[in-house]
Amino acid sequence: MHADIHLALHHVRAAELHRTAPTRRPAPRFRDQLGWTLVELGLRLVSSSGPSRPSQGPATRQPCPTA
Repeated sequence: MHADIHLALHHVRAAELHRTAPTRRPAPRFRDQLGWTLVELGLRLVSSSGPSRPSQGPATRQPCPTA
């Protein structure tokens, strides 16, 4: 099939799909709402914590005991 014809058919099919697609978005599911609520809660906990604690830095490597 010629590339231009294929592209034209693609545009026609895409236009048909856009016309038949529902215009309203479905209501957010409970799982989505719960996830975003947990993200918001985590961000509030991080931002409301007291003075920041210094990080421990990278863990020091301990020599592996050999037998």
